[in-house]
Amino acid sequence: MARSSSTAPPPQDPPPGYAIDPSAPPMLRYQASVPTLPVPTLQSTCAKYLETVQPLLTPDAFARTQKVVGGFLASPQAAQLQKRLQDRAAEPGMKNWLADWWNDVSYMGYRDPVIVYVSYFFVHVDDRFRRHQATRAASLVKAMLPFRELVESGRLEPDKIKGAPLCMASYKWLFHSSRYPVKPSDIAQKFDHKENNHIAVVRKNKFFIVPLADPSGRELSAAELELQFKRIIATAGETPDAYPVGALTGDNRDLWADARPALLAASPDGTNEALLRKIESAMIVIALDDTKPVTREDISWGAWVGDGRNRFYDKHQVIVYENGRSCFLGEHSCMDGTPTLRMNEFVLGTLASGRADLGPPTVSNPSSLPAPEQLNFQLDSTVKQLITKSTQNFDTLVSKHDLHVLHYEGYGKNLMKHFKFSPDAWVQLVKQLAFHKMFGRPGVTYESAQTRKYQLGRTEVIRSASNESKAWAEAMMDPHAWSDPIHLRDLFRKAVSRHIQYSTWATDGQGVDRHLFGLKKLLKQGEELPEFYKDEAFSKSSHWELSTSQLSSRYFDGWGYGEVVEDGYGLSYSIGDEYVRWTITSLKRRTGELKHYLAEAATEVREMLEAAERKEKGKEGKGKL
Repeated sequence: MARSSSTAPPPQDPPPGYAIDPSAPPMLRYQASVPTLPVPTLQSTCAKYLETVQPLLTPDAFARTQKVVGGFLASPQAAQLQKRLQDRAAEPGMKNWLADWWNDVSYMGYRDPVIVYVSYFFVHVDDRFRRHQATRAASLVKAMLPFRELVESGRLEPDKIKGAPLCMASYKWLFHSSRYPVKPSDIAQKFDHKENNHIAVVRKNKFFIVPLADPSGRELSAAELELQFKRIIATAGETPDAYPVGALTGDNRDLWADARPALLAASPDGTNEALLRKIESAMIVIALDDTKPVTREDISWGAWVGDGRNRFYDKHQVIVYENGRSCFLGEHSCMDGTPTLRMNEFVLGTLASGRADLGPPTVSNPSSLPAPEQLNFQLDSTVKQLITKSTQNFDTLVSKHDLHVLHYEGYGKNLMKHFKFSPDAWVQLVKQLAFHKMFGRPGVTYESAQTRKYQLGRTEVIRSASNESKAWAEAMMDPHAWSDPIHLRDLFRKAVSRHIQYSTWATDGQGVDRHLFGLKKLLKQGEELPEFYKDEAFSKSSHWELSTSQLSSRYFDGWGYGEVVEDGYGLSYSIGDEYVRWTITSLKRRTGELKHYLAEAATEVREMLEAAERKEKGKEGKGKL
């Protein structure tokens, strides 16, 4: 019987260009044939670079930069650096010429505190059926266990984009892993999930260990986990621990690296080391906070930084508040946001749909369930002083910051699709217009693009400020230009097209920034730094005033991270069908004003496109008379 023309053919397995590794588990079956990160040509990188720096420079400065770039491109040194990079990429066994360098410079070798500078958070949508802290925490942990099984057994279906498999190597670090403070560069360790089948729980700054199975090996039900969380809440009492060991993980990495041996030395019998290992080897940390945040700002603030004490920042953690609201805080060093997004969506989606197997609704024999183990660290005066200093450092750093959430309900993805524009490009242009309104110029913008279509791929920069976005934003701010909204729309369309093109380059490993980083890394001791890297345009165009990234999920009510330069903003965003939501963080740099301008710019984009549509229809109507 002939196939119906309306029925799509099943996807090919393996997809064209990929092979299945019969020795690998299903999650990694394509891994060996995922391509390696390419090395762009010098010519293409320099051409893109010039395009992206032009809107940031005066004509005279741009002319000077053109000469500098031309000289670099023609130099024997540039050719030599490019050859070294190509040789590195071609080394036998080299899966990604960038990965080791980037992981060290951006994560493991980065010494500032992970809070506020590295970690990121997701705010979960409210669960109206689970308003109690212990109930909510138990359901989240129980619904997470099937996903852990899929990952640890290797049965998780690989991520794909447009049918192309993505690198799945970073999933190794999702569960039972921890970052460790080491000078000059941190390390990470992965633990066996079967030998460490437990979670770490922190309440009132006190740590507890909860096994995920009973002594016979049977997995605990949600009701049993809830009982354990209630026991922890009761045992922790009303008074927080005055010396929260977890606060050490929120300090400067070198200070934490100095404090950890002191903590271990405070118990010569090895007790503290054993207790730390129980936390570090846990599936995940569950933080039971003693607050009841209501507003998006308060919930986001609690997720992002908390109080700096009831946490263990070297691991992924789920935060549950006393009113049942919950969040996820991601430890960023070994993996980016897309795997943790998938895990959180699995957990929240199965709970929301009723598909999560929570087990029997009651605990038949509570006395047979061993109580959670409280971890009682031995602290001497030295460690107590170090903890106190870490809490002071945290409070000082966090007090300099603020966070605003703009949940804009004027429109969302549906309207963007009506006007046939890329939602991501649309929102990036809203940001450019808002920045123009606030500062009168383009904002130097980093948008994160994932490069997991390549082995060990992480991210590349989409340079969102362009000549086209500048021309459009300046026209939008000219009141006379509004007499011709069709022209404004044409400028908008050109800016959107440019953004889409650069986004494609970035995800294809053909962006500017990682290539230039790689070339610079291959300078040998004693070799002169090329003038290219000393030029004003280089530092100016990589000073990321707007650090932006999109993650959109119907199961999230917000997400965010910190700024990356002192005079900049963290600007995460999500695009729903009928809303756009931004979380804005900064060192109190008029954050509320940027929130105002974002809303104003978003509305003006809609008004401009609607005016162009009306004018176009009016012209059509006149033509029919």
